[in-house]
Amino acid sequence: MSQHRRRATAQQVKRKRTAVAAAVVGTVALGTGVGVWAASGGGGGQGPAGQATVAETSPSPTRSYPMSRAPQTIPAVRSHTPARGPGWRPRHGDRVVIADPALADEGRLIAGELGMSYAGRVNDTKAGDVRLSLGGSGNQESYTMTVRGGRVDISGPGQAGVFYGTRTLKQEVHGGGTAPEGVVRDEPAKPVRGLMLDIARKPYSESWIEDRIRELGDLKYNELGLHFSDDQAFRIESGTHPEIVSPDHLTKAQLRRIVALADSRHITVVPELDSPGHLGAVLAAHPDLRLRNANGVVTRGAIDISKPAAARLVDDLLNEYAGLFTGDQWHLGGDEYQALMARSPETAYPQLAAAARQKFGASGNVADLATGWLNDRAATVRAHGRTLRAWNDGFYRSAAAVRPAADLQVAYWTGKEIGARPPEDYLGAGRKLINYNDEFLYYVLGQPQTFVYPTGQRIYEQWTPRVVRGTTAVPARYDSQILGGTFAVWGDLPDAQTPDQVAAGIRMPLRATVQKLWDPGTPALSWADFTSLANRLG
Repeated sequence: MSQHRRRATAQQVKRKRTAVAAAVVGTVALGTGVGVWAASGGGGGQGPAGQATVAETSPSPTRSYPMSRAPQTIPAVRSHTPARGPGWRPRHGDRVVIADPALADEGRLIAGELGMSYAGRVNDTKAGDVRLSLGGSGNQESYTMTVRGGRVDISGPGQAGVFYGTRTLKQEVHGGGTAPEGVVRDEPAKPVRGLMLDIARKPYSESWIEDRIRELGDLKYNELGLHFSDDQAFRIESGTHPEIVSPDHLTKAQLRRIVALADSRHITVVPELDSPGHLGAVLAAHPDLRLRNANGVVTRGAIDISKPAAARLVDDLLNEYAGLFTGDQWHLGGDEYQALMARSPETAYPQLAAAARQKFGASGNVADLATGWLNDRAATVRAHGRTLRAWNDGFYRSAAAVRPAADLQVAYWTGKEIGARPPEDYLGAGRKLINYNDEFLYYVLGQPQTFVYPTGQRIYEQWTPRVVRGTTAVPARYDSQILGGTFAVWGDLPDAQTPDQVAAGIRMPLRATVQKLWDPGTPALSWADFTSLANRLG
């Protein structure tokens, strides 16, 4: 550059400064300045005539906007304070910045999803920024998102809440192009929002499961259950007992990748190694541990809990997989132990009756022995710092000498079993409960027995977390004990649908379920409008 460039006059400098100041004022007034527009689907960036607008090269600082509308997301946000302004949408060169290093993963993810640059932790502020920060107290899954002055600020007391704020932003931008001006304050009504997959009876590939994790994360689910052992197959690699593993299984390396992806989406992977029933695949390699009745006939899927070797085998597996599934939740199963379905368990299974009397005294019965088994397995997993749950039919009413461990949560799935207790029995005793209601939330492949594929519309219009059994809600006084719900996919007739058909079949039920877990109240949108929104969001 020439050193003899002509020096600008004072009048020219004054004119240049005036032009720059006017441009800055115009940028602030329009939020994002030149080239920024608001699609009508975003609700917050319409021009005075109600049409999507484009900022002019020299925008006027006095331009007015209609009051913004609430974001259109699934699940719907709980609160939105509207404001006048163009809203926000990403432009080339806009940044995602973080105020805390703990939010680096969330920052990189949303930057990539919106085509923005990730700037990391910086102190300066620029028009177009999305800023993520930690702060405040309260529900760790809550967040506040402010769209103002051409920027977006997402903050919350925990990383999960900030992540959910980025999911809201992603949906707004992908669904309508613009995040509406104003302030979103949002949090879930229920802390457990899950999908459970029966990968024992029907195997799913690593990539298919990972696709579901990404889908769940965007919908603000926070659990993925894996039922990986049943009578048909055992689907995860084992180092302690490789003899039990089915040929088509997930390796530990694959599971670690699945768990890592879930962690990045704030989803806990909840393993279920069901016992003392549903162990047929394990027992195929250990026939000496199969339960036999008084006539020597093998009882399908049941392990003989009178034998010490049975407990050692299952505890080996529980201890092994506690190192693989690193989340804080664990499902013990405990359902449908066939010995307890006999008219007289003590007569049909004399070896179990004898073991019960030896352990619990003269009044001990087979239900006591099964309850003691569940408590012992709970102790094994509890030592790894896990919170425990078991199916409601694993809490045996006929047990006389022993009660299920006090910290066991009830995974309530059915009231159709003979002698099944209503959910109020568990809630009235002070237990916490997770809703797996088979009337609404069970997607059973092939629709055997009385099962039918659940519809999203029925869930959306008729179910709430308090509808635990059948179609009747439990009293409102128990609401705080109901931790949430889980939509379950079971593989009873595994070839009835392909994995792609399963993904398509559960798409709208998943969206309806999370809407009612995030906010159990009557949804603002009709089912037709909700479906239309889901299709627009993708």
